[in-house]
Amino acid sequence: MLLAVLSGFLLAIAAPLLHKVAGRFIGWLLAALPASLFVFFCSFLPDVQDGPLLLEYQWMPGLDISLNFLVDGLSLVFALLISGIGTFILIYAGAYMSGHKSLARFYVIMLSFMASMLGLVLSDNLITLFVFWELTSITSYMLIGFNHEDMEARKCALQGLFVTAAGGLALMAGLILLAIMGGTYSLTELLASDQPMHQHAFYVGAVLCVLAGTFTKSAQVPFHFWLPNAMAAPTPVSAFLHSATMVKAGVYLMARLNPSLGEGELWSQMLMGFGAATMLTGAYLAFSSTGIKKVLAYSTVMALGTLTMLIGVGTELAMTAFICFLVAHSLYKGALFMLAGALDHETGTKDITRMSGLRRSMPVAAVIAAGAALSLAGLPPLFGFIAKELMLESLLDAPLWSMALIILTVVSAMLIVGVAGLVAIKPFFGKSGNTPKVPHEAPFGMLIGPAVLTLFALVFGLAPFLPEAFLLKAAVASAYGAPVEFHLALWHGINQPLVLSMVSLVAGLLLFKAWTRLQPTLHAVNSAGSRFGPEAGYFKIMEWITVVSGWQTRLLQNGVLGIYMLVLVAITFGLAGYTMINHYGVQFTLNLADSHFYEWGIALLLVASAAFASATHSRLGSVASMGVLGYAVALTFILFSAPDLGITQLLVETLTVILLVLVLFKLPEFVNLSTPFQRFRDLAVAVLAGVTITVMMLAVLDIQYFDTISSYYVENSAPLGFGRNIVNVILVDFRALDTLGEIFVLSLAAIGVFSMLKLKAEDQHKP
Repeated sequence: MLLAVLSGFLLAIAAPLLHKVAGRFIGWLLAALPASLFVFFCSFLPDVQDGPLLLEYQWMPGLDISLNFLVDGLSLVFALLISGIGTFILIYAGAYMSGHKSLARFYVIMLSFMASMLGLVLSDNLITLFVFWELTSITSYMLIGFNHEDMEARKCALQGLFVTAAGGLALMAGLILLAIMGGTYSLTELLASDQPMHQHAFYVGAVLCVLAGTFTKSAQVPFHFWLPNAMAAPTPVSAFLHSATMVKAGVYLMARLNPSLGEGELWSQMLMGFGAATMLTGAYLAFSSTGIKKVLAYSTVMALGTLTMLIGVGTELAMTAFICFLVAHSLYKGALFMLAGALDHETGTKDITRMSGLRRSMPVAAVIAAGAALSLAGLPPLFGFIAKELMLESLLDAPLWSMALIILTVVSAMLIVGVAGLVAIKPFFGKSGNTPKVPHEAPFGMLIGPAVLTLFALVFGLAPFLPEAFLLKAAVASAYGAPVEFHLALWHGINQPLVLSMVSLVAGLLLFKAWTRLQPTLHAVNSAGSRFGPEAGYFKIMEWITVVSGWQTRLLQNGVLGIYMLVLVAITFGLAGYTMINHYGVQFTLNLADSHFYEWGIALLLVASAAFASATHSRLGSVASMGVLGYAVALTFILFSAPDLGITQLLVETLTVILLVLVLFKLPEFVNLSTPFQRFRDLAVAVLAGVTITVMMLAVLDIQYFDTISSYYVENSAPLGFGRNIVNVILVDFRALDTLGEIFVLSLAAIGVFSMLKLKAEDQHKP
């Protein structure tokens, strides 16, 4: 399992080389990885029927840190969707972006994105899950802004990153609270715990933080605006983003945590309320849009709201409907987005109003679009019909707000039927439209993915016992927290859900027929709402951040190094001193009886040299006094049995004094650049820092919580480090990574200085 997750990152590294070798067949070649992962994940289908599997890999055994992966019905559904749809996305991208100068870069980011999503849905540890969660945000940012020369793409990418990263910070706090509540960071242990989470004092805070993260990720109202703007990404990204990956991450986490957090009313009410609002908002905005990718994007917002609402209802039937709707949406949405890209690719426009009569030039695409749109509208015999019937039936039995949820769902279903007509009827039927390019059938690589996904939707609709037996029951049990018995069928007779479906179908067809006439009104309403909606609020917040940043830059980061040091020292030592006095008290013993006169002499020399260096107006005198200070420190090292440190200090101080004296000839004379008030202020801060660190060191000498580690170094320096110089052994063996880091920093600084000097030399030689 670890190799399955890492293989995506490894192949991403090799993608540029493979692109040079495979050429225009690169999509087919790279698709072999997710295809093989799909087969690998299918091998777990028999195992998850008996319960979840926990796969553990020792990462740092000495620190008791391991990588754990949880494979159960829920994670396996997502893993199969990610790898299965990802296979066709890579093939599709090879045809859609054929000849693109940055195709190799695209595959690098896309494969990293895919691997991040697999890591997210398979992680058992909350911290590991959060790391992969943030990786999806970073990689999606790079994918949305893939066309980085386009200012609109960059703006939309930043918007998506800011919204999801802000939610990610809240999620991190929520996961930590959840771990404190359950006493573990393991999802398996949290889900198996009998502890009533809703009675814990941290429950409200944990729920609010977790939902802030999941709502931003899965585009719930009022954070829904970033998702349609993510359509600035290439169509393969949009298809993958909306069908199987990032936007489903929040839904996955809500479903995963539902057995633990779903017992409280706050969880269920927030999910039902925000989910229903998102469902209706997404359906309306999808129906009122004219760009085919925007239409599909807002219909994804509708689907995400529906899934969130079903998790909030939380009954056995609702969780069954949740899993079925999740699978149905992934199948038809992946197909429709790829077809939308094919239409854009072959006609040169995304505007639905300019598309019509394309069935003559694109007959295969027309047939596939009709099948996928039937599933979107919830019509038989597609799997979307079964999912829609289950959803309506579960809402009729909802424990809270049943009638309100039914009304909102039926209204949303009406609008979505109209949306299905916009993507399946409007572009392909009627008179030939006025498109920038002469349309023709899309290439095979752009049609195989939509065709297979639509075929799966048809097979699952005609034979629902197949997904039910092999996967769906285990997935529902994982999301509900207990085994659930259900039976899927295409026909259940004439009942209330069927009647509601028929009402939504008839009303939706009428709305589609009136769509052209309604467009001016819908456009006016959307224009008026956009001035006061959530996206307008986002831009106001960004403007406020810019204003505040400018103010604090002028005040604190104004280029004056003295101000930087003043603020840093004052805040650091002020907080340290306040905490020490108010929370711990100042307790230390000052024993001066054992001190010697030469120790007092060295101490006075330190103080005098520091004071003279601060007060003198002579540059040479200041450098000399700082040298005296350094030599006094070296004497201290030698006095307390550290001659090697003393010698090092002497060499460093000698070299520093020589360099400073040489540099002084290039510098101007000392001048008074500060007022007396500023100098006394700086003196006060310096005294505060000195007194605080002195008192802290004296207090530390009287407090010892643990046994000293020096005895370990003394005993093991020779047998383990093969050296009798204990300090050297510590530097090169026991703390080798620290030393390596210091060497790296110094080397990096040296390279930077060398580059600057070389650049200056080149500039001087230019005519």
